[in-house]
Amino acid sequence: MIPLWERQKVFEVSEHSHVAQVRRFTSELAEDGGFNQSQVGGVALVTTELATNLLKHAVCGEIVVRPIVDRGIAGVELLALDKGLGIVNLAESLRDGYSTAGSAGTGLGAITRLAAEFDIQTQFGKGTAVMARLWAAKLADESEDHIAIGAICKPMTGESRCGDGWGFELLADRCILVLVDGLGHGPGAAAAAEMAVASVRQHCVKAPASIVEYAHHALRATRGAALAVAEINWAQQSLRFCGIGNISATIIAGDNLRHLVSYNGTAGHEARKIVEFTYPWSADALLIMHSDGLMTRWNLQAYPGLLQRHPSLIAGVLYRDFVRGRDDVTVLTAKMRCGAES
Repeated sequence: MIPLWERQKVFEVSEHSHVAQVRRFTSELAEDGGFNQSQVGGVALVTTELATNLLKHAVCGEIVVRPIVDRGIAGVELLALDKGLGIVNLAESLRDGYSTAGSAGTGLGAITRLAAEFDIQTQFGKGTAVMARLWAAKLADESEDHIAIGAICKPMTGESRCGDGWGFELLADRCILVLVDGLGHGPGAAAAAEMAVASVRQHCVKAPASIVEYAHHALRATRGAALAVAEINWAQQSLRFCGIGNISATIIAGDNLRHLVSYNGTAGHEARKIVEFTYPWSADALLIMHSDGLMTRWNLQAYPGLLQRHPSLIAGVLYRDFVRGRDDVTVLTAKMRCGAES
């Protein structure tokens, strides 16, 4: 079974042929996920509108597509990212018939009607990020899930497989998240990442330090990896974290920012210390984890309102503006869902 992160694709949209390319991919994902023909048509239409908007308004436009699953129901998530001028009047742009490009102006309005989940972040001079999620069936009350998660995982240019990997497991009172960066690039690094995520899922009911210890032993036959595991426990309002190597992790809550401690080493080869740390977690907290394919000099205070957006939008903006471009890159974000009890 191909890991979900390896079915995520990032498409450049700079000419009309790219629109058809990304539409074919999203339609195939929808069909594979059990969408009926009418729903597949809706996915294709949302894809077309997002991609066409990038051609009209964007600079360096990209669409990130990934399969998602919620309580056994398959979905498709689309992130349209651009470095254009931003949307001057967002409320007007969401109204059917409004256009600044001489078109019918049905793009964002159509997307908001067809998507089960929609979110947008725009800022003058920095660009726009749009998220749309569509599902094969209607989801139950989303407040049943306490945590919302976003992720972008992309291989280095020229590689067919990503040496990074990520995953999460939802338990009764907590969520386990893992991010792994296999040593080097290509198939060997991807094999290490896949094995690490599989080990974490197998032992997810244990404490983070124990989970990392098991993964460390499981990776001995591989080239090794940087690895980090976070446990968000909303009942106890705590986050436990254990890391080996250069996976960056940060908690942001209001104006407070805290970098999480990870020890040097390579899981599978050398780990002198496997220690977990406990941090406070609150209803307004955001967890950001990323591999070294993302620059570390980002500052979310430069993006007013972004902290209130869906984690997928936050991951997308960070990727858009701070990707190094010469390595595999993964950004994993998590926060409490609106209305969920902490």
